[in-house]
Amino acid sequence: MPLFLLLFLLFLFAPGSLGIASATASGLIEIAELLAHPEQYDHQDVMVTGKVMNVQLATNRQGQPAYGFLLQDQAGTLKVVSLGQLEVHEGDQVIVEGVFSRLRQVGRTIVYNEIKAISVKPMTRLNPDLVG
Repeated sequence: MPLFLLLFLLFLFAPGSLGIASATASGLIEIAELLAHPEQYDHQDVMVTGKVMNVQLATNRQGQPAYGFLLQDQAGTLKVVSLGQLEVHEGDQVIVEGVFSRLRQVGRTIVYNEIKAISVKPMTRLNPDLVG
């Protein structure tokens, strides 16, 4: 195998090197962009990355496990909610895929800038679809 090809493959699959660039190329949206233009992304599928903060475990009305947390980066914070078992921990860097809502009314409370997650994955276990 030619050296340049070997180096390219090593770079491609090196942790943290091209993973984010590839994710950006395939639709990763900055939290700042969502916060600056929430109406543009309202009810749209989004993919964002950030740090897990303030994890809260819950159960929905049907008795299914659910959870929520704040997704934070240097530009801002979003709320993430999802059904299922939490597979990440406080402080983890994650990639969240889901549907963004600029506002949602819960009783008398309005929740702003929330993602209903379909997938929450730690950056240490990047989806091979995102790399290359």
